[in-house]
Amino acid sequence: MGFFSTIFGFFGFGVGISVGLVIGYFLFIYVQPSDVKDPEVRPLVEQDSDTLQRMLPDIPLWVKNPDYDRMDWLNKFIQYMWPYLDKAICKTAQNIATPIIEEQIPKYKIDSVEFETLTLGSLPPTFQGMKVYITEEKELIMEPSIKWAANPNVTVAVKAFGLKATAQVIDLQVFASPRITLKPLVPSFPCFANIHVSLMEKVGLLYLACPDNPHVDFGLKLLGADLMSIPGLYRVVQEIIKDQVANMYLWPKTLDVAIMDPSKALKRPVGILNVKVLRAMKLKKKDLLGASDPYVKLKLTDDKLPSKKTTVKHKNLNPEWNEEFNLVVKDPESQALELMVYDWEQVGKHDKMGMNVVPLKDLSPEEPKAMTLDLRKNMDFNDPQNEKSRGQIVVELTYKPFKEEDMNKSFKESNVEQKAPEGTPTGGGLLVIIVHEAQDLEGKHHTNPSVRIIFRGEEKKTKTVKKNRDPRWEEEFQFTLDEPPSNEKLHVEVVSSSSRIGLVHPKERLGYVDINLSDVVSNRRINEKFHLIDSKNGRIQIELQWRTAS
Repeated sequence: MGFFSTIFGFFGFGVGISVGLVIGYFLFIYVQPSDVKDPEVRPLVEQDSDTLQRMLPDIPLWVKNPDYDRMDWLNKFIQYMWPYLDKAICKTAQNIATPIIEEQIPKYKIDSVEFETLTLGSLPPTFQGMKVYITEEKELIMEPSIKWAANPNVTVAVKAFGLKATAQVIDLQVFASPRITLKPLVPSFPCFANIHVSLMEKVGLLYLACPDNPHVDFGLKLLGADLMSIPGLYRVVQEIIKDQVANMYLWPKTLDVAIMDPSKALKRPVGILNVKVLRAMKLKKKDLLGASDPYVKLKLTDDKLPSKKTTVKHKNLNPEWNEEFNLVVKDPESQALELMVYDWEQVGKHDKMGMNVVPLKDLSPEEPKAMTLDLRKNMDFNDPQNEKSRGQIVVELTYKPFKEEDMNKSFKESNVEQKAPEGTPTGGGLLVIIVHEAQDLEGKHHTNPSVRIIFRGEEKKTKTVKKNRDPRWEEEFQFTLDEPPSNEKLHVEVVSSSSRIGLVHPKERLGYVDINLSDVVSNRRINEKFHLIDSKNGRIQIELQWRTAS
């Protein structure tokens, strides 16, 4: 009997231990504690020194780091808008995820994957501070410090082989300071084309050990059981998350989100219009006491570049020019070539002798088209004055579109090196000058700044911005060159013109700079702010590009 009692005793002990472990495990996972209480909130002055020392890592970054700005206004905005943002974000996420899931599930022989519930909870994220970087490019770089202890409820139902399993994500915690770059900036709402997100530090396992490092934690239930409560599994999952996030988003890798097609927002060049101004015939003189001095101005509609001009033919009503020009085309379907013939005057306003307009959609690509155009007073066909004869102008037009693959490649990134248009001389290229803005200009008598650009004796000028010490122009100028300008300089001068009629201080120089173009030829592109000579604090931002055909 002693032997059997010992056997049964050991057997009972083993069964008891096994049953106890199973029951304890299920009680630990499924039974929620009922005595959970919110922590007591006490004023900071009542805390002891040890408690204050433990609280220091949780102080917002704008307190510890002067580079970070307070974001209280944004936190209030998100708090009030969160119920609506929650629904909008979840709907967008579901619309994006659904087609991706439907594309992947056939590979794993799964019948369906559906969101049973999808909500981010009632607790919005908070911004502990934000750092903004200032660059000379068309971009905005910011690093927000985000802390989000959320109570989401994301339940996904998976059906396969007639069975259904549910996975639920709860109790999400995200602490991170990602770098968010909005670029390129475009003149169409929401004013940026892409969002690039990257993590500057690797995601940490334990938030308390490194509170300033990125941290991700969450609860995961499978079939109602909290898997994160299983000993050892939590650390394994955290390691997997840390490695996967680092492989995908740790700088310089980025998460790229396309907001709009920058090519549509910016209207980038799609081709070149070659214009040959040959001659004019039977022009009507504008001077009562002599013959006219005609010249032609030509430009494309919806183009901010200044008009191109032919030479002046003095005292000639049947002038011949035989001059050639290249104009950059951005939208051949809507743009048109404007041809305006003027009578040059040494003093006073130049008289308009006639004009005409040629829509670019009437031209066939790569096919030269000679045209003899009747000059009109304006393009109103109902105007009776257009019935008068004003002479004719003869031009030859050739539209040369860029190659589609080159255009698509340049649209992917705003700062991709661009090529010179077809027809550029071999060994030469296209010098592009973009005048962005100036700062801290000071005029003794007036500040109505404009910019004069002088290169190889040719002068170009921006528009005048009245009464502004920090003007913005955003104007582009181009020079087609036979050879690289390696040993040449570009003269940039800021001048101010008086808005009043008079001979006292009509013009004033606000500063100048001579830019060595050797750096542009070697680097293909520079975008810098140059200090103006003869100016106390004035600076001007100039972007230079050297585009070659190869």
